[in-house]
Amino acid sequence: MSEPKIVVYCDGHEKMAESVRNAECPIEIMAPTTREDLEEAMVSAEVIFGWKIPPHIYARASHLKWVQSMGAGIDDLVSNPHLSPSVIITRVTDQFGPAVAEYVFSELLANVRHVDRLRRQQNEGSWKPFGVQSLAGQNIGIAGLGSIGHEVVRKAKAFDMTVYGLSQTPHHDLVDHWFSSERWKDFVGPLDYLVVALPLTPKTRHIVDNNVFAHMRPGLTLVNIGRGEIINQDDLKGALLSHQISGAILDVFETEPLPHDDILWRLPNVRISPHIAGPSLDERAAQFFVTNVHKYLRHEPLLGLVNRFRGY
Repeated sequence: MSEPKIVVYCDGHEKMAESVRNAECPIEIMAPTTREDLEEAMVSAEVIFGWKIPPHIYARASHLKWVQSMGAGIDDLVSNPHLSPSVIITRVTDQFGPAVAEYVFSELLANVRHVDRLRRQQNEGSWKPFGVQSLAGQNIGIAGLGSIGHEVVRKAKAFDMTVYGLSQTPHHDLVDHWFSSERWKDFVGPLDYLVVALPLTPKTRHIVDNNVFAHMRPGLTLVNIGRGEIINQDDLKGALLSHQISGAILDVFETEPLPHDDILWRLPNVRISPHIAGPSLDERAAQFFVTNVHKYLRHEPLLGLVNRFRGY
């Protein structure tokens, strides 16, 4: 039996193919570097290890059986009309949680310890003591209790915070207070911090809107490390401008890059980062894929298998 044709393509990760080979992939891979070469390679591809492949190119992949995403997000694959429903989709799992949780708490600590104010005073040579807060005892809510949400919960408990969680699957043993995904208004009411770590699905798109903001405390700070489209960005701007909420820490946006003229850049109660909370490490992602290749060849269940009906 002939070996499956494997295509590795990721715009911006030129060394990924080398990382896959270094991880001792048992099958020779095709690693196109241009869109033209990618389109040609897709014709015979059975397996694709990719990221940000233009959706229409999948229409050429008539022999495709499995797509391994290089990251955790797969909403673009699930919704792609050019990708046959019979194609297996897998995503990288259990690799981004620690880094994303570090990002969340670096920002929360900077918030309660007023790091920006300290740096301004240092630059001014100004000695002006002031009071600071603590994370201990504050209420933090994590919407989405997958592998990333689990890690945020673990670190929140280390800071002696009271942890609220919202998810489709019950997790009473993981958090202090658990809410089903139908109880957003009850979930957000007591929170000082809300961390959004949900996957993007038709059900979660714009799930955080004015109806949810209206039940938040004015002192709440929102952190989005999930997907930009989960939050209605226009409603978020309104909540920030009216001080319905205290502030926002945003790593993802509905449009990326965030347009230069977007008002979010200029709001003093917003901290922005360019989608870097969970950096993808080529070597680890490549090893995850190669592990799955061995499973694929042995007809074993693959890691990170996506339920296309649920969307994650």
